[in-house]
Amino acid sequence: MTEPTGGGPQGRPLRAGDTTRQNPWPVRALSQRMAEYISKAPAAWIEGQIAQLNIRSATAFLTLRDPSVDLSVQVTCSRALLASLPVPPTEGSRVVVHGQFEFYPARGSLSFRLDQLHPVGLGELLARLERVRRLLAAEGLTAAARKKPLPFLPRTVGLITGRASAAESDVLANARARWPAVRFRVENTAVQGVGAVTGIIDALQRLDRASDVDVIVLARGGGSVEDLLPFSDETLCRAVSDCRTPVISAIGHEPDHPIVDDVADVRCSTPTDAGKRVVPDAAAESRGVEQLRARARRALTGWVDTESARLGRLTSAAVLQDPMSPLLVRADGVRRTRERARSVIAARLDGMDRDLAHRRAQLLALGPAATLARGYAVVQVGITILRSVGQAPAGTALRIRVADGALAATSAGAEQFS
Repeated sequence: MTEPTGGGPQGRPLRAGDTTRQNPWPVRALSQRMAEYISKAPAAWIEGQIAQLNIRSATAFLTLRDPSVDLSVQVTCSRALLASLPVPPTEGSRVVVHGQFEFYPARGSLSFRLDQLHPVGLGELLARLERVRRLLAAEGLTAAARKKPLPFLPRTVGLITGRASAAESDVLANARARWPAVRFRVENTAVQGVGAVTGIIDALQRLDRASDVDVIVLARGGGSVEDLLPFSDETLCRAVSDCRTPVISAIGHEPDHPIVDDVADVRCSTPTDAGKRVVPDAAAESRGVEQLRARARRALTGWVDTESARLGRLTSAAVLQDPMSPLLVRADGVRRTRERARSVIAARLDGMDRDLAHRRAQLLALGPAATLARGYAVVQVGITILRSVGQAPAGTALRIRVADGALAATSAGAEQFS
């Protein structure tokens, strides 16, 4: 913030940077320059939620709050501006306003002075929510692939709901009816109106940081679209999407569909339904275990019965009734076979002996030794058997073999027979 160079009244500096401890500005100089600087700021359109509304004579004083974060601004307008509206706004109403900042030097206060104020209609509000819904879907925050599965039996269930609300009672009663030992960590916060979004986000982050909380339930009873607006807030939806812990959304009744339902890991139609979904049914699980036990018992009994019947059939067989009889029968068969084999071999050997003796007799009968024994002789000239008288002229040395030896002789020549 600067002013043209040069000296001011009584030698006061015209620029803030020229002030010193020995030569400061008076308060009026600062206020005057603040008013001049702020008057140069352009007018703007802003949207917010009316946190406070106070009408004093001709002026209305409002606190306009950002519904997503803990920020607010003081605004003023004429009482006639509010009176000109078909339906005057109330605390909690969402409005779009047009105005400009004003600085009041006498009080040193800053205010946003309105010249237009328009309540956000239901149709416009729903159109904005639909744009937010499409934006989150385009970023993939509502995709099924991002949904985290619920634990079968959580150690502790985090519950975010209004204090002493019907939604809290429904969730606790139905969950404990199904699993009496379930543990809850309840975070009570505002679930509608000013401060609801901030309170819900703070509670959500505390439960998400807790190491023993395995699932978080957002629960609220039914209400109008305006009442359920905090659960369609973009900041809250992004906080739910960023949670490491699975989140169950149980807002309103079946027809209600705030945006947080799309971002949460599981959507339940009512808080009662959330109480049933967050823990298993102990009675149903017990029945399931008993059914499995009965099935296992029947299966085991059937198997034992089948095997017992099979064993009975096996033990009732003749071979198991008298196991030695087949062995004795087989031994007797082996003995008879052995005796038949011995008989056959002996008969075969006897036949071969008889045949050998016959052949020996034939050989002896046909052999030269038997012929010699009957008085015949074999005459040889050298090593050649004499077969003709012409082979032994007179004086030829002869060898005469008889049955018991051999004689040497000399041929006297051939004899003439008359």
